[in-house]
Amino acid sequence: MQAETLAAFIPTFFFVSVTPGFCMTLALTLGMSIGLKRSLPMMWGELLGVGLVATLGILGIAAVALQFPTVFLVFKILGGLYLAWIGLEMWRSRGSLAIPETPDATISIQPWDLAMRGFITAVSNPKGWAFLLSLLPPFIDHSRPLGWQLVMMLSIVLSMEFGCLLAYASGGQALRHLLLKQGNVRMINRITGTLMIAIGIWLILG
Repeated sequence: MQAETLAAFIPTFFFVSVTPGFCMTLALTLGMSIGLKRSLPMMWGELLGVGLVATLGILGIAAVALQFPTVFLVFKILGGLYLAWIGLEMWRSRGSLAIPETPDATISIQPWDLAMRGFITAVSNPKGWAFLLSLLPPFIDHSRPLGWQLVMMLSIVLSMEFGCLLAYASGGQALRHLLLKQGNVRMINRITGTLMIAIGIWLILG
C-alpha cells in the first residue's frame, strides 16, 4: 500500500471506528457495568467479527452475502432481541451484567459469553457489511499481491477499532466510578440497561 493510499485510508477508517455505533455503545455500556478490564473479552469477540466482515469485504464475498437480505434480517432481529432482553434484566438490577445492590455480591459472567456478544453485535449489522464493502475495495491495488494488502488493511482497521473500544469502555468505567461514589448502583444498572435495550432496538430497526 503506497504512502498516498495510507494517507487516505487511515483517517477514513479512524472516523468509521470512532463514530458511535453498536459496538462502541456496547463497550461504553460494559465499561459502566463491569469495568474496562472485564470488558476485554467482548472486545476480542467484536474484533474477530469486524475482521471477518472486513476480510469478506476485501475478497468480495460480502457482495454475495448481501444478496440474501432475509438471512441478515432474521439474524439481526434475533441478536437485537437478545441484547434488549439483557438490557431489561440490567434495568431491573438482575442478570449477569447488572451491578449487585448488596455490597458482598459480585458480578459473575463468563468471558466466552462476553466474546460471543461482541462477535454477534459486530456481524449482525447489515449496514456494517455494506459500509465495509463500499469502503475497502477502492483502496486495493490490483497490481500488487492481495495477501500483503489484506494483512496491512486488517492491522490498521483492527488497531483503530481496538483503540476506540478501549476509549469508550474507559469512559464508561469513569462514569461508573463517579456514580458508585455517590451510591447510585441502581442508577448505573438503569443507565446501562437502557443503553443495551437501545442497542437491541437499533439493531432490529437498522
